[in-house]
Amino acid sequence: MYLEEKKELVEYGKKMSSEGLSSGTSGNLSIYLKEEGVVLITPSGIGYFDTTPEDIVAMDLEGNIIEGTRKPSSEWHLHTLFYKNKPEARAVVHTHSKFCTTLSTLRMPIKAVHYVIADAGTNEVPCAPYRRYGTEELAKVAVESAKESNAVLLANHGIVVCGKNLKSAYGLAKGMEYVAEIQVTAMSVGEPVVLSKEEMDEVLEGFKTYGQVKREL
Repeated sequence: MYLEEKKELVEYGKKMSSEGLSSGTSGNLSIYLKEEGVVLITPSGIGYFDTTPEDIVAMDLEGNIIEGTRKPSSEWHLHTLFYKNKPEARAVVHTHSKFCTTLSTLRMPIKAVHYVIADAGTNEVPCAPYRRYGTEELAKVAVESAKESNAVLLANHGIVVCGKNLKSAYGLAKGMEYVAEIQVTAMSVGEPVVLSKEEMDEVLEGFKTYGQVKREL
């Protein structure tokens, strides 16, 4: 069941590893099939280049296994709670990328040092307070801290993002790592100039019509 989605998760897991967003078996990805009420999530503790479509676990929003023989990612609470609280989310990506994690150790949000932060639907990506990995408590503080943002840092841990599909969620994870790198690099030289809320509101408005927008005939 769900073979194409499982293949997509395997593909993006390899991308996440090879592009340096997570090392070893860290990080995790999922796809939510809302109509079926099914979450497809990467397995716990298996390297991304060793993961096969058969290793992907199908579960419901309460953590009940529907299909698969593997143990799901230890962060399954993080994924299911985002789906419950972000109605448009159809994919979640959690990484331990270097610069996002660096800011999370400072308990510092990702700020609007570059306008591309607007991809997260906000002008600042907050940092959730520390809770142990793999716990429902971590999932709860992450969702509470995220508010309207589609990305949130996890203190001393990493970042979690959601999107309308796996491609957009993964792109958001990469984009936030890019902004975090700019912020950390700028901080090593001086005090970054952060775009104002008014400037970011203009960007957020502009993003609504960015790209190939369908026209009404």
